[in-house]
Amino acid sequence: MSELLLFRDIDEPGLNTIDVYRRRGGYDDLRKALAMPREAVLNELLASGLRGRGGAGFAMGKKVSFLPKGAMDVYLCCNADESEPGTFKDREIMQKNPHMLIEGIIIAAYAAGANKAFIYIRGEYRLQADILDAAVAEAEAAGYLGDAILGSEHDLSLVVHRGAGAYICGEETALLDSLEGKRGNPRLKPPFPANQGLYQGPTLINNVETLATVPSIIRMGGDEYAKIGTETSTGTKLVSISGHVKRPGNYEIELGIPSREIIYGLAGGPPDGREVKLWFPGGSSAPVLTKDDLDLPYDFDTLAKAGSMLGSGAIIVVDDSTSVVDVAYKTAYFYRHESCGKCTPCREGTNWTVKMLERIKAGEATPMDLDIMASVCTNIIGNCLCVLGDAMAMPIGSMVAKFRDEFEAYIEERRAAAWATTEEPEPELAIIQGAVA
Repeated sequence: MSELLLFRDIDEPGLNTIDVYRRRGGYDDLRKALAMPREAVLNELLASGLRGRGGAGFAMGKKVSFLPKGAMDVYLCCNADESEPGTFKDREIMQKNPHMLIEGIIIAAYAAGANKAFIYIRGEYRLQADILDAAVAEAEAAGYLGDAILGSEHDLSLVVHRGAGAYICGEETALLDSLEGKRGNPRLKPPFPANQGLYQGPTLINNVETLATVPSIIRMGGDEYAKIGTETSTGTKLVSISGHVKRPGNYEIELGIPSREIIYGLAGGPPDGREVKLWFPGGSSAPVLTKDDLDLPYDFDTLAKAGSMLGSGAIIVVDDSTSVVDVAYKTAYFYRHESCGKCTPCREGTNWTVKMLERIKAGEATPMDLDIMASVCTNIIGNCLCVLGDAMAMPIGSMVAKFRDEFEAYIEERRAAAWATTEEPEPELAIIQGAVA
């Protein structure tokens, strides 16, 4: 890739301040956008082919185009509730280059006709929230936020709202309920947020990385941006690589490069003497892939055809030193803990799955339990109010399917160990009494 877009100058000292950001060309793209008609800005977003970077991969331009036109208030919500295990890319953007995100929000709000914007940031990101608050104050003082931005007819207020650490609030409708001061529960859809979202008004919801990409699209032009990556997965992508690799961290890649180049080239591969057993290509909610899938191009469609998904772009690598049962248990335990409990398939299904894995670890299971667990996962997928239940069922189901032999060997080993440590049962009281008599 010839040029970094999101991580360009990312380690420049003081980039989080407006003076340094403007010295590097910051807010020039906003001036360019405000000099264009709203429809022209929207057309650039459509031409770019930019797909949402938060997990679903839906085309951003189409999302904006769905918003109804009229005199009502239109809202923009930036989803900064980065709670997917293995994902930490948005944190780096907000911490090191908050004005790029703010500039993207203002441009996207202009294209959408939104006059009120919110950044919903996870409660644990206190440092990043403080940095965003300071950046918003700088942008307001410089005239980039408020009424008649840069002398245009575009008005926009921007508020940083801190969550309270609930994973479920990363789901867009639960985020809206939380913003309104309610318990963060997913809403039944339809109606969709584009028509009836925050305060029952039309609402555009996008992820931090998605919105931070908007200034680059305006600077380059949508058609030029679309030349990066593949035809259906355009542009660059931030990937968070963690687990058993030598160089974990955030990297900006061009979509479509081989996955092996990311895991072994950028991240250095697993420790010496180890090999990849499995890897999550898109965060802990993505069905796992194996070492046989390392040469797959890293893009939305290829990973979907392989039975997984690109998701948030978080690659978690597990090498052959780790039991797949332990990975499955920790994954299921997390989602059981984070389930809001509103719908039965998720509330009961996540709990059942954890209990089945606890039976396996305790040496009380049989291979038949694997069939039951796979059946539970199948009954969860597609039957919940939101995708949290699916987020547990998909990776667990894929682990059972691809590593069944290891699960069965683990079950037999633990059963044998449990029997070996079981003490002889004490004689019944009647027998004791008979012997005494």
